[in-house]
Amino acid sequence: RSASVDLRESDGRLPPVWDSVLMVVVVLETTQRSMTMLPKKRPVSWSASSLPVKVHPRSLAAPFGQSLLEESNVLPTTPRAYLRSCWFLKTQLVTVPIVIIASIQTIYTEQVESSAGSLSQIRECAQQLLKYAKAPASERQGAAPSIILIGHINKEGTIAGPKVLEHIVDTVLQFEGDQHYVYRILRAQKNRFGSTSEIGIYEMRQDGLRPVANPSELLMTDNHEGLSGVAICAAIEGVRPFLIETQALVSTAAYGTAQRQATGFDYRRLNMLLAVLEKRVGFKIAAKDVFVNIAGGLRATDPAMDLAVIAAIQSSTVDIPIDADTCVCGEVGLSGEIRPVARIEQRVSEAQKLGFRRIIIPAPNLKAINPKQFDIQIVPVRKVHDAVRELFG
Repeated sequence: RSASVDLRESDGRLPPVWDSVLMVVVVLETTQRSMTMLPKKRPVSWSASSLPVKVHPRSLAAPFGQSLLEESNVLPTTPRAYLRSCWFLKTQLVTVPIVIIASIQTIYTEQVESSAGSLSQIRECAQQLLKYAKAPASERQGAAPSIILIGHINKEGTIAGPKVLEHIVDTVLQFEGDQHYVYRILRAQKNRFGSTSEIGIYEMRQDGLRPVANPSELLMTDNHEGLSGVAICAAIEGVRPFLIETQALVSTAAYGTAQRQATGFDYRRLNMLLAVLEKRVGFKIAAKDVFVNIAGGLRATDPAMDLAVIAAIQSSTVDIPIDADTCVCGEVGLSGEIRPVARIEQRVSEAQKLGFRRIIIPAPNLKAINPKQFDIQIVPVRKVHDAVRELFG
């Protein structure tokens, strides 16, 4: 059961994803799924926030039949004393299964003589919370809680503050996305209990975040047939295979120096692929502007995107569209060879599931799969010019 709350602004725009609201929805979902442990109408402790009334956690709690209380952001002598001072612990209703600190830069302890958000305050508060979570049951009221720390990030997208904050926790999750698109990706930067290669893809809708069951259908457009400069790549993001639409535009440079721009793709790798395309294939693009875009607002880091980028650039250069039922994948080396990629069977299965009839893969990957078990034509290639010949004849 999910909270149905209209999050749109007055002009109809969708707001950014607030981490605090996301955490409150997680807690409310947990209370609904654990009714045997948590009694109905259980209050949830909440720290005062500057969010608008429309998206304040109280409005999200209403559909769940829950109530929210505000708590102080002052950390007393110990986190144990702070948690016991909360209203729902005073009433002895239940133990606390989840404690959310939103955010670690806004709470402080009186044991350190510095302002909230300073390095010493962040380090000391995090250490006290860790000590409480790892303490024996005799020193703690009830079972050990799961403590979630929400931290600020800097311009580079990394966690602000001392690195000790990342070292002492068990898991570091990063929620990323472009403000101009509705897709959000949840990545695990650190995970002591499992793999960090798993990701979650969500769509920001007017009633909140919703998981995307099949991201391939959302990341591809249906009207690119007959258009040059478009290539479909069977990529892997984390452990999930999905197809990404790669777009390229090549035109004659209007000024002396040719422009090279990439959106969602590594700029330095683009320059390397252009050098390979000119040196190994023989196409002269030194005096041409090249623009590459990964559709959907995603940032692709899969090495298998190399062949799709080269195919899209070549398609735009000769102004010949690639067959709409063809997708590619493969890493390109400096010598022009197509290097093998990981999880080739998952890539081929994803392409077949979405109706593609042909997929171009690195020749060394052909040993790892049985082509007879797929209803899709598998074309192995060893060099970049072999892939160009298969795509454009």
